[in-house]
Amino acid sequence: MIALTRRELLRKSLLSGAGLFVAFHVPRKAGAVPQPSGKQLPDPNAFVRVAPDETVTVLLAHSEMGQGIWTGLAMLIAEELDCDWSKIRVEHAPAAPVYAHPAFGMQMTGGSTTTWSEFDRYRAAGAMARAMLLRAAAARWKTDAKRLRTENGFVLRGNDRLSYGQLAVAAQAQTPPKSVKLKDRKNWKIIGKPTRRLDTPEKITGKAQFGMDVRFPELRTALVARSPVFGGKVRSFDASKATSIKGVEQVVQVPSGVAVVATNFWSAKLGRDALVIDWDPGPGASVDSGKLLESYRAQAQTKGTVAAQQGDAEEALPHSSKRVVAEYDVPYLAHATMEPLNCAVRLADGHCEIWTGTQFQTMDQMSAARIAGVPQENVSIHTQFLGGGFGRRATPASDFVSEAVHVAKAAGVPVKTVWTREDDIRGGYYRPMFLHRIEVGLDDKGRPFAWKHTIVGQSILAGTPFEQFMVKNGVDSASVEGVVDSPYLESVPARLVTLHSPRLEVPVLWWRSVGNTHTAFAMESMIDELAWAARRDPLDYRSALLADKPRHLRALKTAAEKAGWGKAPPKGRGRGLAVHESFGSIIAQAAEVSVDEHKEIHVHKVTCAVDCGTAINPLGVEAQVQGAVAFGLSAVLQSELTLKDGRVEQSNFHDYEVLRLPDMPEVAVHIIESDAKMGGIGEPATAPISAAVANAVYALTKQRLRSLPLRLA
Repeated sequence: MIALTRRELLRKSLLSGAGLFVAFHVPRKAGAVPQPSGKQLPDPNAFVRVAPDETVTVLLAHSEMGQGIWTGLAMLIAEELDCDWSKIRVEHAPAAPVYAHPAFGMQMTGGSTTTWSEFDRYRAAGAMARAMLLRAAAARWKTDAKRLRTENGFVLRGNDRLSYGQLAVAAQAQTPPKSVKLKDRKNWKIIGKPTRRLDTPEKITGKAQFGMDVRFPELRTALVARSPVFGGKVRSFDASKATSIKGVEQVVQVPSGVAVVATNFWSAKLGRDALVIDWDPGPGASVDSGKLLESYRAQAQTKGTVAAQQGDAEEALPHSSKRVVAEYDVPYLAHATMEPLNCAVRLADGHCEIWTGTQFQTMDQMSAARIAGVPQENVSIHTQFLGGGFGRRATPASDFVSEAVHVAKAAGVPVKTVWTREDDIRGGYYRPMFLHRIEVGLDDKGRPFAWKHTIVGQSILAGTPFEQFMVKNGVDSASVEGVVDSPYLESVPARLVTLHSPRLEVPVLWWRSVGNTHTAFAMESMIDELAWAARRDPLDYRSALLADKPRHLRALKTAAEKAGWGKAPPKGRGRGLAVHESFGSIIAQAAEVSVDEHKEIHVHKVTCAVDCGTAINPLGVEAQVQGAVAFGLSAVLQSELTLKDGRVEQSNFHDYEVLRLPDMPEVAVHIIESDAKMGGIGEPATAPISAAVANAVYALTKQRLRSLPLRLA
């Protein structure tokens, strides 16, 4: 039973006859994500609209970027509403405080949090609408609502029935219930059933609108010339050649660079190419990723800020029976979304109107209001489908949205800023470069009893509004997640984890699975090294260390069994294991690899076992795990960003390579039935794949690869 007090209840009636429109608020107990200190931010509201034409429209408070919430959250409402699934429609909700994320206090999508955070709210929305429809039917039939039942979009009384569409207008006049009872799990008809995605037909036919699809007559296209060095500034520029190009209407300077405004993309592109700009590169011109990595190695030899400590690891290490020391490093990575960044802005009559695919509506709204000089409530954001996000469309600085508002303001016309692929690859906000140095002491049974771990890499939260509550005592939680909370370390009596967070001009950001992208690689690679050092089977060794972790153990053994662990792999192939918990879910993976005559690594199959608690849509879970593996394999085998003299050396997919279709392995996904608390699923499978592949390569070649992307000598 979920109680809805009068103060917690928001109800809007559409008196034009559009039907039942329910908005509601359900309190949620505080989760692990802290709220900004001193400020209680509002919980979100979820909406469901039942119309006389029988359609049921779900307003999505989050952004659909391929992760499947367009369908998943609609399933929650449909389950409790007892509606006809074929009548469900979904729309992105507008940007408004009422849609704030329950854990983060702002409207946003990220952290693999959407489904679990909205699980009760969206179900309650359906239950609430159903109750009001029952009351409307009871009033028409002059009976007690308790005598009625619902099924597939109808209210039933014996042989009599009324459709939801017939009751929609009358239902909106009903007083919302003060409490709603949600279905028991055993009575679910939709939740937990494999369900095809609602947005697939629109995307196949081209009807789905992404940010790049936004057009209206007065809209102009703008491309911005940005500094080739991060932190650089414009000294002066000559736009005479640019303005002579047909279609170019204006050239304006904005904080991020110089914008060329034209009637079409190609004219804007040619105009930008014709600009002559004198740049002041600033201190960022000294950044060299090769030298930076060497400086990281030097820093890793020194003690950083303590992130976690138990016992005295430094004192215990010399007493070990065997000592294993290794360093693991990962490069800068771009998000490389299939849809490049874009944002359309119209400023008129004291209002700012924005069309874009964004993960951060509230931050974007605040930034746009400040730049446009209008109240925040006068900023409208029309969220479009996102052609990939992976964190890039969730910048605390609202970089691409802020830039578009600046250009529209300077040009005095509606504009759509468009980033080319080169702009995107060289535009910053990368997954940071990281280095891990780990020293482990083993006892006479081969178990770790001393663990010294130093991490070096930029903080993604420093200098952002999140720093005040997610960076504690100099430790960015996103830099150390996956290490300080590793189940392997819980039983190590002497352990020390320290962190160095150098400040650089290179802008960094969360990237699919955030800190787990590098911590899982380091932890699971080291555990594998320890298994071999102890002359133990990697599965048996992990199983012994995880004996008190039944969920981890079950996932690990499931993946191993399904992959055929213990049986000889096909000739010329090797297998490797990894298991990692992130975002509340546990993923175990077994990778099967080979190496060709050119020393190229090929991944043939990845077997995944998934414990994410309740799987709302098993098809969605399977798709997310497969996509996350593909995303992770790009980083494992190919992707790498390097800087020389402050300039990014890569520019497009010819030199910033990602996984191609011929290289995609078979990915078998086994969802474990679990009564554990629901976790996220959009990111966890990205994290362990690097170690699973590296461990498989070692099993095959006996070469231990500790740098990504993996390259054999």
